[in-house]
Amino acid sequence: MPARRWAGGTVAFGEPQRRRNPAPLIIAVIVGVVAIFGTYLLLKPGGDDEKPGNNAQQRREGCVPLVVSASSEKAALLTELAGRYHESGRTFDGKCADVQVFSKASGGSTEALGRGWDTGRDGGPAPDVWSPASSSWVRLLQQRLAQSDRPGLVPDGTIPSIAQTPLVIAMPRPMAQALGWPKKPLGWGDVLGLTNNPKGWGAVGHPEWGKFRLGKTNPNFSTSGLNATIGAYFAATNRSSDLTSKDLTDPKVISYVKGVEAGAVHYGDTTLTFLSNLANADAKGRGLTYISAVTVEEKSVYDYNQGNPTGDPKLFGKGRKPGTPLVAIYPKEGTLLSDNPFVTLTTASDERRAAADDFRKFLQEPAQQKRFGELAFRSFDGKTNGAITEKNGLLPDHKFTVIDPPSPAVLQQAVDTWDTLRKRARVLLVLDVSGSMDQPVDGGGSRMELAKKAAQQAIGQFSPDDEVGLWTFSTGPKLTDVPYTKQVPIAPIRQNGARIKQVIGGLAPEGGTALYRTTRDAQRDMLAQFDPTRINAVVLLTDGRNEFPPDNNLDSLIENLSASEEQTVRVFPIAYGDKADLSVLKRIAEASDAVAYEAVDEASIDKVLTAVVSNF
Repeated sequence: MPARRWAGGTVAFGEPQRRRNPAPLIIAVIVGVVAIFGTYLLLKPGGDDEKPGNNAQQRREGCVPLVVSASSEKAALLTELAGRYHESGRTFDGKCADVQVFSKASGGSTEALGRGWDTGRDGGPAPDVWSPASSSWVRLLQQRLAQSDRPGLVPDGTIPSIAQTPLVIAMPRPMAQALGWPKKPLGWGDVLGLTNNPKGWGAVGHPEWGKFRLGKTNPNFSTSGLNATIGAYFAATNRSSDLTSKDLTDPKVISYVKGVEAGAVHYGDTTLTFLSNLANADAKGRGLTYISAVTVEEKSVYDYNQGNPTGDPKLFGKGRKPGTPLVAIYPKEGTLLSDNPFVTLTTASDERRAAADDFRKFLQEPAQQKRFGELAFRSFDGKTNGAITEKNGLLPDHKFTVIDPPSPAVLQQAVDTWDTLRKRARVLLVLDVSGSMDQPVDGGGSRMELAKKAAQQAIGQFSPDDEVGLWTFSTGPKLTDVPYTKQVPIAPIRQNGARIKQVIGGLAPEGGTALYRTTRDAQRDMLAQFDPTRINAVVLLTDGRNEFPPDNNLDSLIENLSASEEQTVRVFPIAYGDKADLSVLKRIAEASDAVAYEAVDEASIDKVLTAVVSNF
């Protein structure tokens, strides 16, 4: 669960530039860890394909301390390997190293390093070693440091890799086979063609699959989203290197990338949203109706097919394997690598640099590389392993073009301009104003006061041409009363954003929680105004459980919410405080092919709302 974001960059074309405030979006990336077990559907704010990370680590007393910040998808594995390193009794220059790994999303760590690591804000001690998922993040950091006249944190020269995994377009096997997989080269052009074809999958003989639906994460949060965005820009130029600033303003390039984005069902901070929803749809026999494709790393295809969408090594072999597995399409136009760079920062002491060099060499040794391979990473020099097989949906012998990431300045501009090309949103914000929202919270204030401030902030994170409206809900003195108020009609934020913030500022808590009736009618109202060119969604914040006897039928609600193949209004619930009905909110999210977020700690509500907005 966290986009933002990057400062700088000039946009030289027609649509208004998105005016998101970078700070809250970045914070949302930093603070959260996805907590998904069982149905995988309850999310905390996270990012960068964030997955369960740190294991308890034994300290190696009397040794040189070495702090490693690792991207979320490999932090648990690096923790395991650090334990193996300690147990080996290995030394360097007659000294031993105490390696401590902590998980931090690549986007969040890029931001933290770019502004100067703050232990209180960013968690953990400042790292000596930084290992994001991709070198693209290193280039973005270099650009941010150069803009602030603070170069030099990243060493010059070639940065070593500890493992690789390419970006792929993951597709349910029958769909990929209908396009010619595994023999026919496929890529972004095929995605664009199916997205723009009014027949959708009917164009290849499968009208029962409906229109083409793309799952793609936000490039400000997620490495796969970042690499997919850059890959689409390159595909539009028919090149695999030397992307320029001029390319990003070329009308043909703009049209191509915007066409790809038009197929997105929604965005988000982590591919786990899509993979977990797909796993649930597959369990219900709907593996071909939720999404047609999702841009992920190659190893995520393997994880999904093993019944472990989280990729957590501890959960390997414990989940249900899908009835309809995914396969990997390696874009014929070229793709980017998540090369897992091992960056020893220049702020590390000479002693810690020596320790880092020894730990890096240890990770590159055959025994540790074998462990990476068991989890479907390629080796640091790009070699495949036994887990990468066609049976597992992967093509070990497929030759693909590796795209050379653009310069730091162009990469930054590409991320900035994505905000002008992404699919627009039509969102109804529904806020619980029942009496329990008046409950005081630790640190001062009430739930309502914190929620109002966070909601006002979230409104400011939409683009001027995103369409947003506001409802509030609580029960009235009579059971016949309509338990919600349509406060502000849906309209472009440029027109009604100030009014929404004003109304939110004046809200006061009273009454009970009419959760079911409000959710039912909110989605029904959105369906009546459905816009197929936009992401249609309801964001529902509540701190309680249903207290409206006239509508107390959860099964009926779930049936009403169930996503249709052509018109889907997703409901993104937020469980606010420790009394919210988490199990019900998870069912609501699952029924509408969305995801539930959790803010048990009321003080985190601003970060959670920011993570929710990343879906749009």
